[in-house]
Amino acid sequence: MLQRFTSLIVLQALMALVFPALALAAEGPTAESNAVALDTVWTLIAAFLVFFMQAGFAMVEAGFTRAKNAGNIIMKNLMDFSAGSLVYWLIGYGIMFGADKFGLIGTDGFALVVDQGDGMPVWAFIIFQTVFAATAATIVSGAMAERTKFTAYLIYSVVISAIIYPVVGHWIWGGGWLANLGFKDFAGSTVVHSVGGWAALIGAALLGPRIGKYGKDGSVNAIPGHSITLGALGVFILWFGWFGFNPGSTVAGTDLSIALIALNTNLAAAAGATLAMITSWIRYGKPDVSLTLNGALGGLVGITAGCAFVNPLGAVIIGVLSGILIVIAVEIIDKVLKVDDPVGAVAVHAICGAFGTLMVGLLDVEEGLLYSGSAKLLGVQALGVVAVFIWTVVTSYILFKVIKSTIGLRVSEEEEVAGLDRGEHALEAYPDFVARDTSVTL
Repeated sequence: MLQRFTSLIVLQALMALVFPALALAAEGPTAESNAVALDTVWTLIAAFLVFFMQAGFAMVEAGFTRAKNAGNIIMKNLMDFSAGSLVYWLIGYGIMFGADKFGLIGTDGFALVVDQGDGMPVWAFIIFQTVFAATAATIVSGAMAERTKFTAYLIYSVVISAIIYPVVGHWIWGGGWLANLGFKDFAGSTVVHSVGGWAALIGAALLGPRIGKYGKDGSVNAIPGHSITLGALGVFILWFGWFGFNPGSTVAGTDLSIALIALNTNLAAAAGATLAMITSWIRYGKPDVSLTLNGALGGLVGITAGCAFVNPLGAVIIGVLSGILIVIAVEIIDKVLKVDDPVGAVAVHAICGAFGTLMVGLLDVEEGLLYSGSAKLLGVQALGVVAVFIWTVVTSYILFKVIKSTIGLRVSEEEEVAGLDRGEHALEAYPDFVARDTSVTL
C-alpha cells in the first residue's frame, strides 16, 4: 500500500511539472513575436548609437573652436538634447506622426500617446525619432559658436525640436504631401541635415561674424580651433553613430537591407574624406586636416537620403562628389557670402544634404534617371529640396529675428573676447592652462 501511495505522489508531481511546461510551450515565442522583439531591440540599439552622435557633435564643435568657449559648446549640446527630448515628446512627435491634416501637419499623438500593443512598441519608435530631432537641433550650435547667447540658443533649440523639424518630418515621413508625391529621403539628408543646415545658415548670417574674422578690406582671417584631436575624435564618433542613423532607419532588424545600407554608408564616408583630402591638397598645396574630416561628414550626410536606394557604386559617386563639394562650399560660404561658420556646418549639412537628396533622383536603382530614363523622381526630389529650404529659411528667419529683437542673439563684445565660458557659465574649461599671478607677497 505504501509503495502504491508513493508511486501516486511521484506521478502527480511529474504531471504538475509536465503539463505547465506544455502549457508554457504552447503559449511561448512564435516566429511573429520573435520578429517583433528583434525589430524592437534593433531600433533601440540604433537609437542609442544616434544618441552617441551628440558626443560626436560636441567634440567636433569644441575642437574646431577656441578653448575659451569649450564649456559653452558642451552645455549647448547637452541642453539641446535634454530640452529637445521633452518638447519633442510633448509636441513634436504628434506634429510629425499624428493624423494627417491637409498633408501639412499631424494633429494627434501629443504627450499622452498610447501604445496600441500591435507590433513594435511605440515607445521604441519615439525614442528613435527623438534622437533624430536632437541631431537637427544640434547642427546649428557649431555654425553659431563663440558669440551666441546661451538663452537665445535654448529658445531656438526648443522651437526647432517642437515645430520646425517635425513639420518637415511630417511632409516626408509622416504621410504628408511630399510623401504622397513619392519623395525619397530614407534616413534624413533633407529631413534632418538640411533643416539643421539651412537654419544654421540663417542664424549665423543674422548673428554676424566673430570679432576679427573679416578685415575692413574684406580679407578673411583664419581663427583656428584649439584641438584638431578633439575634432577628429568627434568625426570618428559621428561616423560610428551613422551606422545607427542609416541602417537603423529600417526600424526592422529583420530587414536584411541593413547590410547594404551599412556598406553604402561607409563607402560614401570614405570617398568623401579621400576626395576632400585630394581636393584641398590640389587647391592649397597641402592636405587640409579639417577639410578632410568634414569631407567624411559630407559623404555621410550625402548618402543618408539614398543609402537604401542606390548600389555601392552609387554610394561611392555620392561620396566622391560630396568630398569635392565640401571644399568648394566652405570657401564660398566663408569668402563670398561672408558667413562665419566656425565648423563648416552649413557646407556639411545644408549643401551636402540637398546634394545627396537630388542624387537619389539620378542614382536610385529603380526610379533614378540614370537607370529608368525618367526624370520624374529627380523633379520630385528637387521640389522637396526647394520646399524644405523655403520653409526652414522663412521660419528660422522669423525665429531668429524675434529673438534678436527681444532678448538678443549675441553676447557683448567684452564677453566674446573673454570667452563664453566665463561670461555665460562662470567657468574655465581648462583652468590648469590659464595664466595666473603666482607671485607671493610676504
